Amino acid sequence: MGLTSVGIGTGMDIGGIVTALVNAESAAKTAKFDTNQGRITAQISGIGALKSAMSEFNDKLKTLSKTDTFGSQKVSASTKDYLSASVDKTAVSGSYQVKVEQLAQSQKVGSAVAADTTSAIGQGTLSITLGSNGAFDIEVSDTDSLTDIMKKINDAEDNSGVTATIVNGELGPQLVLGSSKTGEDNLISVNAVDTGTGTGLSDTFTMTEVTPAKNAIVHIDGVKVVSQSNTLDNAITGVTLTLNSADVTKTTTLTVSKDSAKSQSAIEDFVDSYNTLMSTIQDLTKYDAETQTAGILQGDALPRSIQGQLRTLISSQYETSAGNQGLASIGIKTTTEGLLDVDTTKLSEALKSDNGSITELFTKEDTGLGAKMSSMVDTYVKSGGVIDSRDNSLDEQLARIGKSREQLAARMTAYSNRLYTQFNAMDLLVANLNSQSDSILSRLDSLPGVVKQNN
Repeated sequence: MGLTSVGIGTGMDIGGIVTALVNAESAAKTAKFDTNQGRITAQISGIGALKSAMSEFNDKLKTLSKTDTFGSQKVSASTKDYLSASVDKTAVSGSYQVKVEQLAQSQKVGSAVAADTTSAIGQGTLSITLGSNGAFDIEVSDTDSLTDIMKKINDAEDNSGVTATIVNGELGPQLVLGSSKTGEDNLISVNAVDTGTGTGLSDTFTMTEVTPAKNAIVHIDGVKVVSQSNTLDNAITGVTLTLNSADVTKTTTLTVSKDSAKSQSAIEDFVDSYNTLMSTIQDLTKYDAETQTAGILQGDALPRSIQGQLRTLISSQYETSAGNQGLASIGIKTTTEGLLDVDTTKLSEALKSDNGSITELFTKEDTGLGAKMSSMVDTYVKSGGVIDSRDNSLDEQLARIGKSREQLAARMTAYSNRLYTQFNAMDLLVANLNSQSDSILSRLDSLPGVVKQNN
């Protein structure tokens, strides 16, 4: 910038003139940059909204593409007093009469009564076995008390599931060993070997049974079932029974039936998400003739392509074991607005009577509706996919606009400096001319015989 703003010689507002000339030169280009930047920023926002709706839709598709979304079974019990039950998809629909005769319980064995819990018992080794598990050994020193032995058993790293506790009975304290596992196959065995003087350890650890081990016994439709545990995984195909009380005179009725609620919820979520996506595309690409306003992505080929592919997949037929099948056959139709509408009653009835064809319609690998749609949507929303490429392209356009702004600013700075140089040079010339003019007039006024006129 020049050294002056107001011309000394001319009195002109040089700064104002230069600013006006620079603004006139850059205004059109700046306005174009602003317009393009606003348009691209709006497109980035629109692409972001499109990707968000597609990602949510893809999440619903992935759920719909899983086989465990379909064919689920449910179980109900006439009473929960004696057992509870859960099922997997292999369970067979039907009714089962269950009576619980006996619960499984773990064995407990007790040592002989000790004098107290703090006196030394005797030196030696305790070898303890639980069922078919290998024995683990406890080394007892000549100073260890009943309490010390209890801690050593509970803290042993190779303890296979034996819990030790001290019970202070009427006759004195006893060390009681309990099994963490129920059933008659999980009996506790203790072998004490004395290595010091006396027989204190072996005498104390001559074990007697306090609580017997028992197997669970249930009767299912009159068939006796024996289990080591109160959880029966294989008594009924696909059904897990958990026993909590026994009374062989009481009957619990289990009813296994098809659970279509999960499938229906997944399908309805898919429809809602599809409608949200299609509405988003319509809003982004529409043109309102009344207000003469266009959507952010109006005329853009990307959302139109996505819309066209989705509509094709929605209206297609898919091969199943029951023949070609489409969404209309299960109560899902396309509205005039291009959205989906669900006949919940028809869908519910279709799911309840389904023999596996609806599962195939949505989940059949590579050829099912869910698989095809998910594959198509993935190409757009995955990292490095079509939408990411479009975002990158728009970001690059913004970067180029930013670079062009910098270049324009540099040119305008140079242009401004050049104008200041020219105007300052002109102003200096005028100032010199004014000075010379004043000097000449002064000399003329001082010549003899010249009379100065006063205006």
